[in-house]
Amino acid sequence: MALSRQHRTFLIVEEVVGSSIVNFSINGAIAWYLFRSARTVPLWGWSSIAADTLGTAFILPVLTALFAGFLVRRQVKRGKLAPISDADRRPAWARRSSFVRGALLGLAAMVLAAAPVVLVFALVGPASLSPWGFIWFKASFAAGLGALVTPLLGWWALLDASCGL
Repeated sequence: MALSRQHRTFLIVEEVVGSSIVNFSINGAIAWYLFRSARTVPLWGWSSIAADTLGTAFILPVLTALFAGFLVRRQVKRGKLAPISDADRRPAWARRSSFVRGALLGLAAMVLAAAPVVLVFALVGPASLSPWGFIWFKASFAAGLGALVTPLLGWWALLDASCGL
């Protein structure tokens, strides 16, 4: 499936750059709200670096898949984004629902992105972060993860929106 210049620009500008900015902002705000009054944020425990990082790795792709599906479909219907001409030939795995694709990508992100980050924390430290250190870490992790998963989710959403047109 060949992507036009408009599609490549969409995937780079909106799905990489835009998602990095949005995920940095949202996740920084969430971390600030949840941990602003903590003395430190420990590596282990219910409210911890490990739990939050693993949770973010799963939840971010799921929510992104749902939002991308809605937003991309709307852009294609309104003519702001051209459909992909041969989208009906998409692979079977790309025909799953947005939620399922997001959940599968979330599981992969937990294993391939979050677990190695937590392992590095466990092996070389630190054992805890200050609230502001954690806020910056969470925001940065989410921005990086978003830059990795959002273009794929956006492309899948574009394939969905293009089918049957």
